Amino acid sequence: MLDGLSTAGLDTGCRHGVPWYVAHLGSQLVAALADPGSSLAAGLAGALERVAALHPECDLGHPGTPSATVAVLRQRSGVLDHLVLADSPVVLEGHQGFSVITDLQVDEVLPELRAEVEQYETHTAEHKEALRRFITAQRQTRNTPTGYWVAAARPEAADHATVGTTPADAVRAAAVLSDGVSRLVTEYALATWSEVFTTLRSGGPQELIDTVRKAEATDPTGRRWPRYKSGDDASVAFCHW
Repeated sequence: MLDGLSTAGLDTGCRHGVPWYVAHLGSQLVAALADPGSSLAAGLAGALERVAALHPECDLGHPGTPSATVAVLRQRSGVLDHLVLADSPVVLEGHQGFSVITDLQVDEVLPELRAEVEQYETHTAEHKEALRRFITAQRQTRNTPTGYWVAAARPEAADHATVGTTPADAVRAAAVLSDGVSRLVTEYALATWSEVFTTLRSGGPQELIDTVRKAEATDPTGRRWPRYKSGDDASVAFCHW
């Protein structure tokens, strides 16, 4: 799961843009992880390096260079490997409950500017301007020791990912989600993880995404749930055994 970061219309120093970056990082990452003997972190670092080499003419040192969250789940030899970089979670349903693997460091960055964005209704000029100020400042903390880490142009970002391995027979099902879907539980508090997995089993990812969109339609201006935009990108991969 790769979720490109918003640019809020700001310059990125790259002529290609976020969709191009995400597409190329995804293909490079899949190729890197095809070897079950390779570690997820090493695979991600190599993919980041190769994508950077694809557009050396761009300003890859720009603080707004295209970037993305990364969440990976890989099955091999009776185990499940996971890697999470930023806030797209991997959720494992075990026999005793749920394990949520995510990195929410971004939520701790610049709380005053975040609060300024959230005081305005979405789609207003004030909200747009506050969001631009927030993202401009946030970019300065991206991939720094005092900020948060995402996939961008620096391969060392992979060293800051959360990685681990779980015995496959300890997991009944798993979901890899963008935060545009996980917020149904984490921000909207309209479902538990158990209810999310029940929905995934009965109706698949589309039904879960539809549930998120129906909830957001009841609060189009972000008064009940302050947020950057009415609805964020929503993707889900669901695996069950």
